[in-house]
Amino acid sequence: MPKQNGARTWPVTAALLSVMTVAGLGLTACQPGGAAKTPPTTASTPAVPPRAVTAQELDLLHRAKQLLLRDCMRAHGFVYLPVPREPVPEARDFPYGIDDPAWAARHGLGSDIDRQRERIRRQDPNQVYFRALSPERKAVALRTANGPELAGLTARTADGAVLTRSNQGCQAESDRTLYGDLGRWFQAASTAESLAELRRQRVLADPAYAEAARAWSACMRKAGHSYADPARLRAAVGTQRSLPKAREVAMALAEARCARSSGLAATAAELDREHAARLRQGREAEADAQRRLQLTALPRARSVVDGATAGG
Repeated sequence: MPKQNGARTWPVTAALLSVMTVAGLGLTACQPGGAAKTPPTTASTPAVPPRAVTAQELDLLHRAKQLLLRDCMRAHGFVYLPVPREPVPEARDFPYGIDDPAWAARHGLGSDIDRQRERIRRQDPNQVYFRALSPERKAVALRTANGPELAGLTARTADGAVLTRSNQGCQAESDRTLYGDLGRWFQAASTAESLAELRRQRVLADPAYAEAARAWSACMRKAGHSYADPARLRAAVGTQRSLPKAREVAMALAEARCARSSGLAATAAELDREHAARLRQGREAEADAQRRLQLTALPRARSVVDGATAGG
């Protein structure tokens, strides 16, 4: 279904080579470039926020990581096949409820996408390869990809949590190669992820969202679906093994149409912008760090991808 924090560790794939594995670089491959440099600013010349990277640029960065991980694992005697950033292109994230009738008409509440993802996960050749390894080789493969232990890097998120990650292994080397300063990248990525989650939480807890959700709920009742808000709908549907396709699509269309007609979609979008701006206040450099590092990494990523293409 579409997607709707104390101390913890950076998630590391238990089976090494899942669709979510982050790419890495072999120790003998090209050297990492320098860290991104931000021009100094003064009170009279505030820093200009960096633009967001495009979906195509995110694909490029992901592709480069995948190729680097492939080369790293190969250098250590293992096989890895690169995977796309989003294996199901039609997948969408609706954190405040489905608000796209055209998408709802095609995918309902997203059960077809869930099934595609599950099928891809089961058939992933990297997972098949990993499961066929001996226990000893599995252990070596995990250390090669993820480092010997979750230690070496620490980051504090915007919500106060502490994340740890290895500064060794192919995953760490890939980030070091693309972004220059591994510690800085880990902190920047952790901050960006936690700010996004905080923003969503604050929108959902905002009284204005609750008021708009009541109007949405009234609209849904008229359509024959009694739910207090999109999250309650998602939770209720999640308890059912499956819905007939026609019923799922009808429910999703009602959700999307009511999100628009009730004002919920517009309210959520405005609140999302407002809370994003509030969370940035006082932490502008911290909030922008990931984007700056991504933009700086693009030429390196292009070099990796072009080199792999030229090499066949």
